[in-house]
Amino acid sequence: MTKWLLIPASLAGLVALISILFFPTFSFSAALPLRPPTTLSPAERLAPLPLIATSTDIGVPMFIKIPKIKVQAAVETVGLTAQGAVGVPKGPANAAWFGLGPRPGESGTAVIDGHYGIWKNGQATVFNKLHELRPGDKLYVTDDRGSITAFVVRRLKIYSQREDAAAVFNAGDDKSHLNLITCEGVWDKVKKSYSGRLVVFTDKE
Repeated sequence: MTKWLLIPASLAGLVALISILFFPTFSFSAALPLRPPTTLSPAERLAPLPLIATSTDIGVPMFIKIPKIKVQAAVETVGLTAQGAVGVPKGPANAAWFGLGPRPGESGTAVIDGHYGIWKNGQATVFNKLHELRPGDKLYVTDDRGSITAFVVRRLKIYSQREDAAAVFNAGDDKSHLNLITCEGVWDKVKKSYSGRLVVFTDKE
């Protein structure tokens, strides 16, 4: 196990440094599974995901489009795994929204992760070219009501193992943000993971 990013223990704030889990079936690819401290029992972790109630007309994200890197992908909804990690997409082609946080377009910081690298069958993963994005590039999220929300890239940052990454999950303002997360850096054959995590910070247009 290696220590990575800070994530919120509740909607009210953030927690201390956490551990991530790597799933060995992902040959040469990994997203950002995060493991927050939690008081949930194993049975509660496996229960159906309780989506956060919303007072807006923004629906659950279903698709993400990033024209610059030719991404058009379905978006899964994930919560916590039985081990207490934030879920990742089941396969290489989809992205995954952390459903215990804000919906993209709502006030707050929504998070979508996706795999990086080459899948074991040779297929490129959804966020394999995420590092090619630059400030000013746009991306679009379509929800289950057919509404499309546009976001503009503000900056990219690579986080090392023990770096404080509180800003990834909480921008500290009442604006709408969407952050995309994947792996980056050097592949470690022993740990079977990459050396860093790339975060693309975006703001609602």
